[in-house]
Amino acid sequence: MKKYLGPLSKDNPILVQTLGVCSALAVTAQMKPAVVMALSVTVVCAFSNLIISLLRNTIPPRIRIIVQLLVVSFFVILVDQLLQAMLYDVSKILSVFVGLIITNCIIMGRLEAFALSHKPIPSLLDGMMNGLGYGFVLVVVAFFRELLGSGTLWNHPVVPQSWYAAGYLNNGLMILPPMALILVGVLIWAKNSLTH
Repeated sequence: MKKYLGPLSKDNPILVQTLGVCSALAVTAQMKPAVVMALSVTVVCAFSNLIISLLRNTIPPRIRIIVQLLVVSFFVILVDQLLQAMLYDVSKILSVFVGLIITNCIIMGRLEAFALSHKPIPSLLDGMMNGLGYGFVLVVVAFFRELLGSGTLWNHPVVPQSWYAAGYLNNGLMILPPMALILVGVLIWAKNSLTH
């Protein structure tokens, strides 16, 4: 089980492999869309790994990428439809970024590196842990961006009004995409500092 925990720490897909950074920039201005995106990627990665692992001995090598894309596309469409039906407001915020899960390097990388050569249950766990590792970074970045940029968490005010009366201002830079990249860079630096 220990080898599956790597994506949550020393082998985090964003902090170590710098994969999936684009969506980290786009959907982390608020906590709610970041959490929904994290769960969406986790579901797609886990179940795509499971299906590809189940089919691994029947997929001709020359069309394996096409089959992988079809499987991932199926789960992305399923997740997108569920979001539109159940969380329409978040679905509108995420817009095209849910569809772009199809091209997420983390998912395609895990299918190639793990699911094609491992049994179904380990593949499911690998996909789930990589999705959770990705999601962890999204949620941490979103926490700081929303708190410092808007003074809210989950759209609920957390900075006391007395602070604003005393002159506190929200940092507008925090809700702009470049700040997400800076925060990811700080997390990479912190992770490297702690592990080296």
